[in-house]
Amino acid sequence: MPYGTIKTPAKASNTPEASPLLTANGSPASTDDALSGPETSQQESQNDNSLWVTLKGIYSNNIGLFLVFLAQMFGSIMTMTTRLLETGFETKYHALQVIFVRMLATAIAGSLGMWYKKVPGFPFGPREVRGLLLLRGFAGTAGLIGLYYSLSYLAISDATVITFLVPTMTAFISWVALHEPFTVKEATAGFIAFTGVLFVARPAFLFPEGPNASTLSTGVESIVPGVAVQGGILPPPEVTPTERAIAIMCSIFGSFAAATAYSTIRAIGKRAHSLVSVNYFATLATVSSFLIIMIHPDLQFEIPKSTIEWVLLLSIGVSGFLLQVLLTEGLQREKAGRATNLIYVQMVFALIIERVVWGTTPPVTSFVGSALIIGAAIWVTLQKKAPAEQTRLLDEERRP
Repeated sequence: MPYGTIKTPAKASNTPEASPLLTANGSPASTDDALSGPETSQQESQNDNSLWVTLKGIYSNNIGLFLVFLAQMFGSIMTMTTRLLETGFETKYHALQVIFVRMLATAIAGSLGMWYKKVPGFPFGPREVRGLLLLRGFAGTAGLIGLYYSLSYLAISDATVITFLVPTMTAFISWVALHEPFTVKEATAGFIAFTGVLFVARPAFLFPEGPNASTLSTGVESIVPGVAVQGGILPPPEVTPTERAIAIMCSIFGSFAAATAYSTIRAIGKRAHSLVSVNYFATLATVSSFLIIMIHPDLQFEIPKSTIEWVLLLSIGVSGFLLQVLLTEGLQREKAGRATNLIYVQMVFALIIERVVWGTTPPVTSFVGSALIIGAAIWVTLQKKAPAEQTRLLDEERRP
């Protein structure tokens, strides 16, 4: 076309292609249809990717907490099966036999794991820390015996909450033996925690029972004074005040022994692999419980007489192993502070199990004592500065 010539507008075509605002049949198209195109599809794809990234981030940030949560659930299942075996059948399984079954499974799994991973120093560890490893193993065994024995006479919630004395006791023992700082706040937390133990124990000279304190709303005499019993799959075991007092003392002793084991682990540090420390504990607990049962004239290994007893006995080993694995994996993925605080969820599991299985609800004094002990334990945890490297808590002897 020559320069300066004016182009005449073309005649509008009747075909749909002539206007982008017409549909295939010639009718006007909506604005949304006109604007839809590759840009919209790309935006939807970006939204999908953004949602996936968000979900993946939530998973990555919380999978550690979820694994710790599952570990506490299996730990509570193990506690429930322990008490059922000790009190729920005609054949009463001694705490030592329960410890033997559980720790035998842990020792076998730990030994196989160290052999497979070719852990340095397997099985006895470095020579310079073998004495500390033995002390750690025997202290952990003593703690486990005290805690498991207390389950024969204490409610799961009471036995569980007393184990929360361990952080305060560990801080005190580390101050005495390892010369680590022990602040006034930590000492105050310890005093508060032991005050909570008094509320849980309910000694008669501090909490005298009224004339109707042992009578239930159903008119049946309470097996444990002050504890309400209603419904439940099984009746709660009969416990005398003397048996309960002894069980409280055994539980406190078990917590002190467990705290000694944890302080010993701090003294060992990184000089020995953590699995070597766990295996010392599991092996010594297995051997000690076996020898005591064989030597003591009033003790013997009981053979399960029903399928349910076999299932419960075997589930202790399985639950203990899963507790170790899930707790380890969770703490490797999560900050120690968040994960450690989630451990207190086992108190919720304990209350649910008690209500469903035995139909019991602890008295108000137990709730007050539990609040004092857990609050003191969290306070002690918050006083500690977060370590530069995550601490792998592979041991759970402070658990009932």
